[in-house]
This record gives sequence, structure tokens and C-alpha cells, in this order.
Amino acid sequence: MTYKFAPFAALAVALALICIPSLASEPIMPQTVTVAFDPGDPANETIGELTYRGGIELEPGEDEIGGISGLEWWEGKLYAVMDDGRWLVMTPREIGDRLADILELETGPLLDTEGKRPRRKDSADAEAIARSPSGEWLVAFERDHRIWRYTALDQPAQPVDTPVIGLVAGAKSNGGLETLATTADGLLFACGEWAGAQKPNCLRDTGSGLASLDIAAPAPLDARGGAPTDADCAGNGVCYVLFRSYSREEGNGVAIVAIGPDGNRETLASWTPPLAIDNFEGLAVREEGKRTYLYIVSDNNFSSAQRTLVMKFEVSPRAAATPGVPEKVFDTTNVVLQTTMGDITIALETERAPITAANFLRYVDEGRFAGAACYRAMRVTGGEQPSGFVQCGAQNQPDRILPPIAHEPTSETGLTHTDGALSMARFAPGTATGDFSIMIRNQHGLDAQPSAEDPEQRPGFAVFGYVIGGMDVVHAIHATQVDPAKGEGFLKGQMLAEPVKIIGARRAEAATAPE
Repeated sequence: MTYKFAPFAALAVALALICIPSLASEPIMPQTVTVAFDPGDPANETIGELTYRGGIELEPGEDEIGGISGLEWWEGKLYAVMDDGRWLVMTPREIGDRLADILELETGPLLDTEGKRPRRKDSADAEAIARSPSGEWLVAFERDHRIWRYTALDQPAQPVDTPVIGLVAGAKSNGGLETLATTADGLLFACGEWAGAQKPNCLRDTGSGLASLDIAAPAPLDARGGAPTDADCAGNGVCYVLFRSYSREEGNGVAIVAIGPDGNRETLASWTPPLAIDNFEGLAVREEGKRTYLYIVSDNNFSSAQRTLVMKFEVSPRAAATPGVPEKVFDTTNVVLQTTMGDITIALETERAPITAANFLRYVDEGRFAGAACYRAMRVTGGEQPSGFVQCGAQNQPDRILPPIAHEPTSETGLTHTDGALSMARFAPGTATGDFSIMIRNQHGLDAQPSAEDPEQRPGFAVFGYVIGGMDVVHAIHATQVDPAKGEGFLKGQMLAEPVKIIGARRAEAATAPE
């Protein structure tokens, strides 16, 4: 039998007829401090298949915000539950793809089935939260092991009768259902707070029944008593499981494991001090287009010796799509662009963007870039600096340009405007010739957006390669002085006062061997 949480129409109608006042507090403006992932090297933001996208430390304040144990992303906000029987809503502030702050908090008590606030610890210890596709909230409690359903978090609970709760039958009072998630079609995924025991620690609804899973804690957490503390599932059926460990001698450990619908598993990352870490107990998935983000939050146990951290990571596209499957290696051809400020080495995506890469190679092989220039620096203000792109190429000089080429949108090639990407300059799609831009920082707004309301945004720009050496040269060109009087329209103020000359371009394998 499949245990789905479909809409409970009769219940919803009955509750709609009951007027229950909201028990939420007034919005709280929290005190926060930004957190570097690697305090010793703030530029280090990559670990395993994850890229750090910012984080903050949340001060408890007079409202004693803490004890956060579960997390869910919904409609631009982070929803959580706390160990003392409260729900919490966090409104993040993001700059680009980075978590910059938490602007506002809302909180209130999780009510029991009679509309009252549980007073005892063994009845109020909320540990996990999930939102079903039908719009209901599911909250798992430990000590008094159970799952309650809420049509809204400030409304009375309704009990849930599901065999999933059998997973924690006989479990320790503080070692129950720590992890709860729903898939896009309403199927449950749940884990108990143990690993490496004789009993499997997780259950997954397969659509035809419940399947037991034993998910081992990744190294080094496996030797430190690591156990699952939360999970969430993406729309493609990939579920992400958060593990944590703690010992007095070694401190905290954290790991994130991805499990595909086919059962393949992959440890995305695991880390320990001195990287930013605390007692992580909440994980939420956020999907934006083709990008997958994970938010994690720590439980400070209402102790001044611990912190409440909220951190954001981006999952690599390959791991988000097919965890446990090695990344496919696509054919590329390396070229060297020689400028008066230094060399830039580029890997051209000859397999994924064959038309655009072949066009660039023709310019290289026929010497059409020799004597051309990098002439534009588009600068994005706000966020990490420098940011924007450098534009180079033939500038439509008749003796340099070749016939226009067909447009290869990123929605078809699978490429994207990340830091160091090369992208064709153009007017309308199908007019690109010999001018290109090099991205500085991620500029995903230039990617194809086929479903965009604005038809101008749908085709995007064609990515065809990535810088693999010489980004310092790209940054130096980008920092060159611009002439505020040069350029027309939106280009005014972006043109370099003294363009940086391209001496030539060659295939990397054609380099002269050292004597």
C-alpha cells in the first residue's frame, strides 16, 4: 500500500468553520553575523560537490530563538521547528545567489489536537518538519514518538496514522524520528537518529510499499557516532540526508548524502573544524531553474556555548541530477588567447557546443584574433567583487569576421554562465560572429530562459567554453580604466579607454616544446 498525504477535504472544511486566533508573536528583527565557511581562507568555498553560498549566525535574542531541529523551504521563506515545541519562520535576504542575512523571524507554539500548547518536554520536542504537496505541514516529535499534521502551523494538530512511525518503535526517548521528508508526489522518506545498528535507520515509500534503508554515516562521522538529523527531497526524486556527530574530544562533524530514486548514493561533502560547523539538525532543498540549493541550520540546544548557524550551499549539477553516477567527461579543445596583459587558457566545449566552439576555433586557426582587442568591461555593482564580464573580439571589422552562426542556447547545451564562462556576443539569435565575453562571477541571468514571460530573455546567450588558466588576467583587463564618454546607449561608460590588444591565439597543443 502507498501512504500518500493527499488533501483531506472533509478535515479542511471542518477546520475552516472554526475561528481560531493566531498565536504567532510579532515579527522579530534578529541580530545576525555573517559567517565564512573557512575562517582561515575565506576564498575557500568549495567542498566535495557543494559550493558555499553564504551563511549567518543568528543571535538568540530576548525571544530565545534556538533549538532548531528541522527545516523546510517554501515560497521564499525557511520554516523550522524547535525543541521547545515552537514553529519558526525565517525571511532571508539574498544578494544574487548568496544568503546575506535573515531579515525577520516569526514564531509561535505548535498546538496539540485540542488547540493547546504542550507543556511537557516529552510532548513538545519537535524534531522534523515537512510540507506535503497538498499543502499540509507534517511535524515529527520524539520522546512521545508521533507525527502530527497541521493545515497551518498556528492551527490545532491532527494525528497521522502511518506505519512510518513503526521505524522508531522501541527507540530511545531522545533518539526517535529525527528526519522527515516528502517527495513531489507525496511519498514519505524518514530516518531515525541512529546508524550502524542492527536495525535499518530509514524508510522510503516506493509507491508500492515501504522499503527499509540502512544509510551509513560517511567518514569520518562513522567512527564518531554519526546519525541522520534531517532530510529533504528535490522534485526529481533525489533526497538529501544530513548527518551530524559530536564528541567532546573531536567536536562536531557534518555530512550530506544524496540518494537517487534508483537507490544510488553519494556523499556530497563531509567536514569538521576548523571549517564553519555546529550541531546541524535541519536541511531544506530549494530549486531555482536548473540549480539546486541546500540550506542547513544548527541546533544550539539553548546553550550559550553553541551557535545557531544558517548556511547555504549549491549542489553541483551532476550530483543533483544523478548522485552516485560519475560525471561524464565531454570533449574539449584548449586554446591560448595571448594579450598584452598576459595569457588566458580556454577549454572550448567542442562536444556540447559544437557550432560555436568550431566557429571560435576557425578564428583561432585563421589568425583572425591577432590584432583584435578586449574593449569592454561590464561591471556589476553589489555582491562579491569584481563582477560582470570582459568583452573581446573582432568588433565586426569586415576583414576579420566570418558569416554568422546558429544560436546554441544553454537550455540545449547544458552549459551555464558561471565564473570564467565564454559566451558569444550577438544582436538577435543567429547573428553572432567573432565577439565574445568572459564572465567574472556567476551571471546566470544570461542563460536561456525558455519559459520567461519576456521573449527577449528566452534565448539567452551561447556559452561555448571556460577559462582554465589566467583568470587573474581577465580580472586585470576588467579593472582597466573605462572612458565615460565612449560607447552609445547602455554601452556608454563600459568601453575601455585603452583597449587591451590580443596579440594572437593558438591551440594549446600547438605550443612550442621547451628546449
